[in-house]
Amino acid sequence: MESKRQQKVARQLQKDLGEIFQRELPHSFNGAFITVTNVRVSPDLSVARVYLSFLGTKNKEMLLDDIREKSRTIRQSLGERVRHQLRIVPELNFFVDDTAEYAEKMDKLFAGLDIPPAPEEDDEDN
Repeated sequence: MESKRQQKVARQLQKDLGEIFQRELPHSFNGAFITVTNVRVSPDLSVARVYLSFLGTKNKEMLLDDIREKSRTIRQSLGERVRHQLRIVPELNFFVDDTAEYAEKMDKLFAGLDIPPAPEEDDEDN
């Protein structure tokens, strides 16, 4: 379970990284719309796992590799934003957030199920 401090730092990092991807670096990623869906921070606040969702791109893995290559620049921009709140700017590890695709896949599976209606039971008072 995450501490309150971890949760606060994660929310702040999510907000700041979202602004970085939307305002400072949108041209760097071929016009792809990048959303920071979740951030998990280690207990010592030195490592952040950043989950990203992509729109407007076909090859998510190639875009993720491009983001990982530019992680130093992203971390530097993040450091300028959080320098008064955090002693150490966390190391950023980026991952694709595939929960939307997973939910869509599950919806398709459930829609394809053929569930017969339950037999009607007669309520007789004996």
